[in-house]
Amino acid sequence: MPMDLQIDDFYKDAASGLLMLYQAFPRKASLYVEDLIGREEPDEFGLPSKRHQACLGALLWLADEGYLRYESTIGYDALDQAVLTEKGFLRLSRGIPRAVNEGEALPPAVDRVQATLAFQLRDALAQQHGERIARLTRQLFEQRPAAPC
Repeated sequence: MPMDLQIDDFYKDAASGLLMLYQAFPRKASLYVEDLIGREEPDEFGLPSKRHQACLGALLWLADEGYLRYESTIGYDALDQAVLTEKGFLRLSRGIPRAVNEGEALPPAVDRVQATLAFQLRDALAQQHGERIARLTRQLFEQRPAAPC
């Protein structure tokens, strides 16, 4: 059975790129591939690695699907003047069901932030939890909003 590892990379790249823009929102920012996946050496012809191209492809796909806007590309290196669209912002900021420890009483503002898809994605990326990253990123792409917390 083939493993579609490029899809796992796509989920990480898409989540990381959108979260960088969420942190900058509503300002425009340059979104560098190297900031998302680290330095990748070009191939023997000086072209970006397949991994680098895949990350840039994920960012361009997000723009094509309406999650972000950008003014131009900076070679194969970045999207310049990128910003979340309303769709991207609303999907990342919506609350989704999450596990809460018994007896855990958080202040409402903290609870609201921790219930967001953005917070949970950031946490999954920090823990490098591949299955959780994939599940949360797929949830980001779903048309219907998640049930309220």
